[in-house]
Amino acid sequence: MADVNAVAEEMYKLVAEFFGKKNLKAGDLTKAMIEKFGADCTKTDCKLAIRQLMESGRCVYSYFGGSYITLPHKEGAAPE
Repeated sequence: MADVNAVAEEMYKLVAEFFGKKNLKAGDLTKAMIEKFGADCTKTDCKLAIRQLMESGRCVYSYFGGSYITLPHKEGAAPE
């Protein structure tokens, strides 16, 4: 069993890297984490990591013809 916090952090880095370039689905992140962490990382670990990212507000779901995980968007008038 992989450390869920470490998996969540790696997922966040991946989402941030592809923000605005490519939309990542939950399955894409799960496959990438299993590839990175090997047999120690399970689908359950990935689901818990995604849940942690969503509940903390670091990532959000967006829908453009499919459900994607992305960083929260800032409104044009929102202060930095």
